[in-house]
Amino acid sequence: MASPSLEIPRGKRTRKYRFFEILPGLMSYGAIILLFALSWLDPVAGSIYLFIIVTSTLVKAVGTAYRTIQGYEVLKRAMRVDWHRRVADLATPHMSYERIRDDDNRSYHFGEHVENLRFIAAMPDSYPNPTDIYHVVIVAAYDEDFAVIDPTISAIDRSTFDSDRIIVALAYEARGGEAMAATARRLYDKYQHTFRDFVLIEHPDGLLGEVIGKGPNLTYAGHYLSKYLQQHRISSANVIVTTLDSDNRMHEKYLDSVTYEFITHPNRERLSYQPVSLFMNNIWDAPAPARVIALSNSFFNVISTMRPHALRNFASHSQPMQALEAMDFWSKRTIVEDGHQYWRSLFFFRGDYSVLPIRIPIYQDAVIGETFWKTVKAQFVQVRRWYYGASDVAYVGVRLFTQKSRRPVPFWQLFPKFWRLLDGHITLCILAPIVAFGGWVPMIMNMSAHTMVGYNLPNIVSVVETFASLGLIVSVLVSFRLLPKRPAKYRRGRSLLMLLQWILIPVTSILYQSLAAFYAQTRLMLGRYMEKFDVTKKIIKADKQ
Repeated sequence: MASPSLEIPRGKRTRKYRFFEILPGLMSYGAIILLFALSWLDPVAGSIYLFIIVTSTLVKAVGTAYRTIQGYEVLKRAMRVDWHRRVADLATPHMSYERIRDDDNRSYHFGEHVENLRFIAAMPDSYPNPTDIYHVVIVAAYDEDFAVIDPTISAIDRSTFDSDRIIVALAYEARGGEAMAATARRLYDKYQHTFRDFVLIEHPDGLLGEVIGKGPNLTYAGHYLSKYLQQHRISSANVIVTTLDSDNRMHEKYLDSVTYEFITHPNRERLSYQPVSLFMNNIWDAPAPARVIALSNSFFNVISTMRPHALRNFASHSQPMQALEAMDFWSKRTIVEDGHQYWRSLFFFRGDYSVLPIRIPIYQDAVIGETFWKTVKAQFVQVRRWYYGASDVAYVGVRLFTQKSRRPVPFWQLFPKFWRLLDGHITLCILAPIVAFGGWVPMIMNMSAHTMVGYNLPNIVSVVETFASLGLIVSVLVSFRLLPKRPAKYRRGRSLLMLLQWILIPVTSILYQSLAAFYAQTRLMLGRYMEKFDVTKKIIKADKQ
């Protein structure tokens, strides 16, 4: 079982824990208030403060543009690799090394593949054989229809990895009622002979110590599967577990890519494997605001793969079963179990843990509701849940600022991670409104701001914003490369809308970034904890006849 120190407290928190829960919101509100206070006291000071923030936006925009292009090229290159053949090479490393070391076919292998073969050939006992590797894929479901879940499992079936070593578990909630149970049975009937096994795991409702969320469901399934592997004499040391939401469709090369990285990294138990989440399944069907959010989040995930030092678990990811068993799987006390799993793993392994980017996509749905306004609401509910990840600031902070003997990770190793976590959540809150409206604050707050600096500040901010928009232009261009083929049911005019939709960026940034982040942080400040996972309703739009 996991150590109690890994768990998030329930009920009354300590003063230190409450301080760190309040800290993100305190700093976010404080950053906005500071602009008004400085502008009232001294418009020049307010202008300098604003200029620093806006200039940092420009720097980040340039970095975003560069990493977007770089990440897109790396993603495309990784998708061209024959990962299945690479994995097969690992079974006979010496022979494969001799065969391909002088091969110039770069679409088949990168230079590091040759080096991996050389290392494995020299120390074969340190690396598992590819034929001994199994994949367990847990598909988490609540009350989704057959039409939503079926494409997810069908995508697993199309994997280039050997289906005889894939075990699919449909982990569904008893709260979903008889309709969900009937969907589970229908899926079992269809796929029971497709993989090594297809198992149904119903998570009971109301178990002690659990929030209403995905983490408890996954953990319940994890315990079930751990016993399953023992009964079938499959070693946990050779099993990789991948978690999927009901609308996730993994690329056919994903499992082979993870297998390759798992085998070639000696420290494999202390790694998790993070794919690129692209919200593209239904992107042509989604309303414009939802499309902008989906594409923006897709870009963020592409960029994140180019910053491995800052990469954390998000949405679907893979982790060795042996590690999951040791740390009692996922947290049952948070609604953001994916990002929290990074910190949970980091502390369990006392700092010897990292997230390895897998440059192969898993495709997810953009938000679509039954009506436009239901979509707008559902999108807000989804992102406020994501931004409740600010709750991890307290989880990390209390462990960072504690006695050295009780600290799970050395201070100077953990502090940069803590700062990036805190800074990221503050930036989510303040950046959009300050960039949009901050240029007028010094003049509004102090009539003496009608100096040369105060008068020209809105124009200066406008110029900086213009340069910063170059990052947006790059994102727009890359978005058209990432988009799936336009469905036949839509005319060419739909492509024009895909271009015009980007004028919504100021609105979506404030509504779905700033306000959603402020909402989550305010809940934490007030101690009104979010302990229910608000499931995003999945709607499938039928093709026009």
